[in-house]
Amino acid sequence: MIKIFVDSDIILDLLAKREPYYIHSAKLFTLVDQQKVSAFTSPIVFANLHYLLKRMTSHKAALKSLRKLKTFINVLPTDERVIEQSLNSEFNDFEDAIQYFTSVNNGINLIITRNVKDYKKSKISISTAEEFIKNWETKKNKNAT
Repeated sequence: MIKIFVDSDIILDLLAKREPYYIHSAKLFTLVDQQKVSAFTSPIVFANLHYLLKRMTSHKAALKSLRKLKTFINVLPTDERVIEQSLNSEFNDFEDAIQYFTSVNNGINLIITRNVKDYKKSKISISTAEEFIKNWETKKNKNAT
């Protein structure tokens, strides 16, 4: 099974139904729900999502959305090693560095994000949800023939 790290922008697209990105994040999480893809994220993503969702709705509604999300996604540990690697990395965005090293240290080889440009020096694959879905459907169609 493919393991992916899902960044907060992709999850927020789903939870807040942000257009035009919602359809791709919904398709991605359909694959997760069907257990065709295993999804992971970090505690920082949950914190960011709570902050953003609370501002859009309420604390109670944000927690309800995050509880439902937690049934679909695994939360990876972010430890001292990740922070040390992030502090000493060449990433311009510290949060992206944390997501990257959380993925790398946990054997995840693909990050799904809309901020592809922020991962220029990545040694693992970076994709948007739209690109991932297109590749998935292409492979599925090839296997069907």
